[in-house]
Amino acid sequence: MGSMNDSSAIAAALEGVSARLRRLRSRRGVTLTELSAMTGISKSTLSRLETGQRKASLDLLLPLALAYRVPLDDLVGAPEVGDLRARLKPRRVNGRTVIPLTPHPGGVRAWKIVISAVETTPRPRSHEGYEWLYVLSGRLRLILGHHDLTLGAGEVAEFDTRQHHWFGSSDGAPAEILSLFGSDRTKAPRATL
Repeated sequence: MGSMNDSSAIAAALEGVSARLRRLRSRRGVTLTELSAMTGISKSTLSRLETGQRKASLDLLLPLALAYRVPLDDLVGAPEVGDLRARLKPRRVNGRTVIPLTPHPGGVRAWKIVISAVETTPRPRSHEGYEWLYVLSGRLRLILGHHDLTLGAGEVAEFDTRQHHWFGSSDGAPAEILSLFGSDRTKAPRATL
């Protein structure tokens, strides 16, 4: 459900339609007569739209957007809508390619990690948190405390990161994994996704 801020943003966008239409026609050097011929909208209706004497409707705005070859959002000055896709850049960390899949720090964070073929020497570490690993491809060696495990594609491991742990290539070939990490045990990622 929309909020008052949404309503005020919509009202502000609609108030500016007439000025945007007038400005666009002027910049394109098009007369009302020419625009009428391109859109099938009468000159008087176009004039009233540009002066704010007539409210814009989709049946008027769509032909104008086509004539000007601009998105409808540009004509109405639609408020920006957040892009839900995370567009985060991969980076190299300790010889691994780490691709963040969640945009914000805190909470549960997700990464796709490409582990190089040469990363085979264990260097266990521990820290606060909880981790869930899913092997996408290749074979992953996971050292967890005194356990030395090998996971293949489709296999999952989850563990408390306060235990000494390390993961890397198990067979001298690259491996790709998904990692979910929560710094707070109460918000730990679970394998029941």
